[in-house]
Amino acid sequence: MNKNCLLCGVGGQGVVLASRLIAYAAMEKGNFVRTAETIGMAQRGGSVVSHVRIGDEIYSPQVPVGSADVILAFEPGEAVRCLPYLKKDGLVIADSRIVKPVTASLGGSSYNAEEMAGYLEKHAGKLILIDGEAICREAGSPKVLNVALLGAAAQSGALGITPEEMLDAVRKNVKEKFIALNEKALMLGRKAGGM
Repeated sequence: MNKNCLLCGVGGQGVVLASRLIAYAAMEKGNFVRTAETIGMAQRGGSVVSHVRIGDEIYSPQVPVGSADVILAFEPGEAVRCLPYLKKDGLVIADSRIVKPVTASLGGSSYNAEEMAGYLEKHAGKLILIDGEAICREAGSPKVLNVALLGAAAQSGALGITPEEMLDAVRKNVKEKFIALNEKALMLGRKAGGM
C-alpha cells in the first residue's frame, strides 16, 4: 500500500526533521521510502517543502500533483500553496497560526489566517486545523510543532503509521535531553488531531 505525504512550512519550523521521522517510522515497518526536499531560502524564512513516499513501487522521490494522501502544513498559507498536490479525498493537517514567509512579505499581498482556513475547508478533502501555538506552550517549547503535527497525522491513520510507531521514531532520533518534551508534543498532537 503506497502512501504519499507532503510537508510544507517556513524555514526553521522543523519540516525536514518531521519528514525524516516519518521515513524512519515507515522503514522500521519494512517499507521502502523515498524522500526529497525543496529548501530554497529556508534559512531566511522562505518556503520549505518535503516529500515522503512510502511503498513498494516508487520510482521518484517527489509526490506527483494530485496524489498526496496527507499534507502536513506548518503554516496555513503554505497548505493553500501546496493544495494541488492533495488527492481528491486527501487529508490536510495544518497549524492555524500564520508565519508569513519572505516571499509573501516581498509581494506585499494580504495574508489572512481566516481566509486561508476558509479556502482549505472548501477545497481540501478532509481538514484538521490544530492550535500549534497552544500545544507548544503546553508542551513547554515553541520548537515542537513538527512533532505535534506528526502526532495528529499518526492519530488520523492517514500515513499507515501508528502513534506508537511514531513515538518509537521520536525516541530513536531525537537527542536524549529532548525526548520527554517531544513525547509530550506528540501526545498533545494526537489529542488535537483526534478525528
